[in-house]
Amino acid sequence: MRISFDLDDTLIAKKRFPLEKESFVAKLLGAERLRLGTITLFKALRSKGHQIGVYTTSYRSKTKIKRMFWAYGLSVDYVVNQQLHERTLGKRSKSISKYPPAFEIDLHIDDSLGVEREGELYGFNTVIVAMGDLQWMDKILERVDGTII
Repeated sequence: MRISFDLDDTLIAKKRFPLEKESFVAKLLGAERLRLGTITLFKALRSKGHQIGVYTTSYRSKTKIKRMFWAYGLSVDYVVNQQLHERTLGKRSKSISKYPPAFEIDLHIDDSLGVEREGELYGFNTVIVAMGDLQWMDKILERVDGTII
């Protein structure tokens, strides 16, 4: 399964939620802090053979995003940033914030109820995780394959 994650307020703390311990490499590179549980979740998904990517409305470069995850010992298989979203969807990119089917993504994880509504409207699968949800990893794994860490 190809699974994508939003960044801001889903995996990166633009607002406050518990954070992963910052690695030496992350400090050295000035990498943004990841939500607590991201490392465990990514490793669990990887061990089950899933592809993991990022789908963000951010204009961060693909290299910067991949480097951030690398600083925590993680890798992402693909990155869809706002530039690629706009290039791929053309004029339609102005009316839909995320459209995972255009990138062969099976499941998208986000914090936005608006993305959930877009999923219902345009027929793609989402899991919405709230800022204060301490069971967010279990929610995703249950949706992916019925298991809990």
